[in-house]
Amino acid sequence: MNVIKKQPSKSKPKYRFSKINAWFHLWLGLASGIIVFIMAITGCILVFEQEIKALTSPWLNIEAQHPEKLLPPSKIYNAVQQQFPNKEIHGVWYNGLDKSVKVDIDSDSLIYVNPYNAKITGIVDHEDFFHIIDEGHRHLWLDEEIGTQITAWATLIFFVLLISGFILWYPKKWNKTTKDASFKIKWKAKFKRLNYDLHNVTGFYVLILALLISFTGLIMSFHWVRESTYWLSGGWADEPVQKEKTIKKATVTSKEFDMLESADFIWGKVRTEIAKENNEAVIIHFPDDPKEDFYACTDMNKGVWRDLYFDANTLELLHKSQKYVSDERFSKWLMRSNYSLHVGAIGGLSTKIIYFVASLICASLPITGFIIWYNKMWGKRKRS
Repeated sequence: MNVIKKQPSKSKPKYRFSKINAWFHLWLGLASGIIVFIMAITGCILVFEQEIKALTSPWLNIEAQHPEKLLPPSKIYNAVQQQFPNKEIHGVWYNGLDKSVKVDIDSDSLIYVNPYNAKITGIVDHEDFFHIIDEGHRHLWLDEEIGTQITAWATLIFFVLLISGFILWYPKKWNKTTKDASFKIKWKAKFKRLNYDLHNVTGFYVLILALLISFTGLIMSFHWVRESTYWLSGGWADEPVQKEKTIKKATVTSKEFDMLESADFIWGKVRTEIAKENNEAVIIHFPDDPKEDFYACTDMNKGVWRDLYFDANTLELLHKSQKYVSDERFSKWLMRSNYSLHVGAIGGLSTKIIYFVASLICASLPITGFIIWYNKMWGKRKRS
C-alpha cells in the first residue's frame, strides 16, 4: 500500500507569525494603553497652546507700534529690577511687535512687560495650566527622572504597535468586501462592529502621521535614536571640523554696565543684521559670569529657532552659532526641525489641525482596542 505523505503547509509559518504578531499587539497595547492615552490627549491640548494663550491671556497682547519704539533689553532690565530688587534677571524674550516681553527672573513667576513703555502687563505663575499639561505629556506628573523613562519606553512600544497594527490590518485578499472592511467605517452597524472599525480603519488613516509623531518623540527621548537618525540622514559625512578662534579675554571692570550695554548691542545686531525672519522675536540671555558667552535666539518660526553665541568681550558672533535652518544640510535640518515635526508646527495652522485630529485618534486607539479585547474575553462568558 502506498502511503501518501502530506506536504507541509506553506501557510503555517505565515499563520504562526500572524498569531505571534496579534499576541504582541494585544499585550503590548494593554500594558501601555493608559500611558499612550495620557500622552496623546495632552498632546492634543498642547498643539494649540500658543493660540489658546493669545486668546485667554490679555497680558500677552500689545498694540503694535513702529520697531524703532521698542525699548532695548537694558531698559526692560532696569524697569523690572526696580520693582523686584531682590530677584536675579536671567533673560528677556521679545515675541514680536504686538506681544509683551517675557522676563525670566529667579522666581516661580513670569513677568510680562510692555516693550514700548516698560510697564508690567502681568505677573503669571510659572505653574500654569499648559505647564501642568506639558509635565503630564513629558513625565506623567511623576518624578522627572522616572517619568521620562516611562514615557520614552511607552513611545517606543507605541511605535512598534503601529507597525504590528498595520500587519494585522493588511487584508489577506484584496476584493470589494475586504476593501470596504479596511477603508470604510460602518456607522450604522452595531456597537461591537462600529468600535472595531473605529480602531482598525482610523488607525490605518493616521498610521503615517502617528509613526512620525512617535519617531520624533523617540529622537527626543533616546540618544541612540537621535545619533542613528543623524548618521543615516547623512550626518558626520565629510563635515568640516570647526575650530573656535582664540580670543584674548579682556578684564571686565563693571559687570552690570558692560552686560547691559553688550545686551543692547547684540539685540540690535540680531534684529538688523542676522535675523532672516520674524526678526522682532529675539531672546537675550544675560550671562551669570562676565567671562561667559552671550546667548541669543532668533529666526523663531513654526517651531524652529536659531541659537547664536557672542564673545562676551569682542561681541563677535562665534562659529558655534547655528546657521539659518534653510542653509543647513539635510541631516542638521532634520535634527533642528524635529520639535516642529513632533508638535505639528512645521506647516503652520493647517498642520496643527491635522496633528490635533491625529493625536485625538491616537488617544482613542487604546480605548477601542481595550473594548475589542474585553468583548472577546468577557463577552463570550456572558453569552455562555
